[in-house]
Amino acid sequence: MPYLIDGHNLIPKMGLDLASFDDETLLLARLNEFSRLSRRGGLEVYFDNAQPGTPETRKTGAVIAHYVRKPLIADEAIRLRLKRLGRSAKNWQVVSSDHRVQNEARSVGAKVLSSEEFAATVQETLRTGDSSPSPAAKMSQSELEEWLHLFSGHHPQSGEGTKTR
Repeated sequence: MPYLIDGHNLIPKMGLDLASFDDETLLLARLNEFSRLSRRGGLEVYFDNAQPGTPETRKTGAVIAHYVRKPLIADEAIRLRLKRLGRSAKNWQVVSSDHRVQNEARSVGAKVLSSEEFAATVQETLRTGDSSPSPAAKMSQSELEEWLHLFSGHHPQSGEGTKTR
């Protein structure tokens, strides 16, 4: 189920500092890792007070970041997104601890998670998940032996060894 996330509401719940210059970047990195480990896609994050020159929407890995410019705020942008979703809003989860945002999400049938609940899920996934990239495919024993022979200078077909300089 995809998510609409109130980014600045989530940042402090993730143990990040809203006053940090890279708080949004750090949140996006954690959400991308969460997406990879949990195999959940469809994460859209909304940030208030976009700086001039910042693109309105930017895809960062598996996460879409929306940078909302004044006079709008992230809460309003989430509400507008839910409205555009129409009936399919019921297939989305809204992550915010703002009661107004939660009530608006419920009114269109979207599921609601508090920022605290979602942060706990993300942090648990990051803590218990394998942080190394998963291999595309495992190598068979015969393939491994072939590679070992190749790099050791032995040819498995002829049984001969060659030296390289």
